[in-house]
Amino acid sequence: MGPEQQPPYGAYVAIMAVFCGGLATAGALARALGRNPYEHTTLDLVTLALATYKAARTLSSDEVTSFLREPFVEGHAHEGKENPLESGGMRQAIGELVTCSRCVGTWVAAALGATQIVAPRFGRLLTWTLGAAGMNDFLQAGFAALANKSNELDARAGQ
Repeated sequence: MGPEQQPPYGAYVAIMAVFCGGLATAGALARALGRNPYEHTTLDLVTLALATYKAARTLSSDEVTSFLREPFVEGHAHEGKENPLESGGMRQAIGELVTCSRCVGTWVAAALGATQIVAPRFGRLLTWTLGAAGMNDFLQAGFAALANKSNELDARAGQ
């Protein structure tokens, strides 16, 4: 962003209004349907955290979701690391949101949490599936780190 260009504050306000309105609507719908959010356990929170991690990383950086980021980034979206447009408007604000895994993670957590309350069967299936995929990422990374360390130790022992 150039030194004279201000952030798109109006777009930020609109995005936050949609976020808060969506949560309020989900809460009202849950109340109307008689859903009780207190039924969730610590395990549900851990699963939601893993699912949020996986979905946020997928949305913000995977090739398979590059078509979602494409209209909001400079150049072509490809495997993350894109820069948001510097248009100063809504496209820039959305670009900042979808290229930041922490930022879009807040939206993912809200959507998954609301889905678990409003449509429990679907929400639970979606959250647990994404949670398992998130755990898979950690297990794969851990295995790779252990294998690399083992290979390093073997190479040292062979010298």
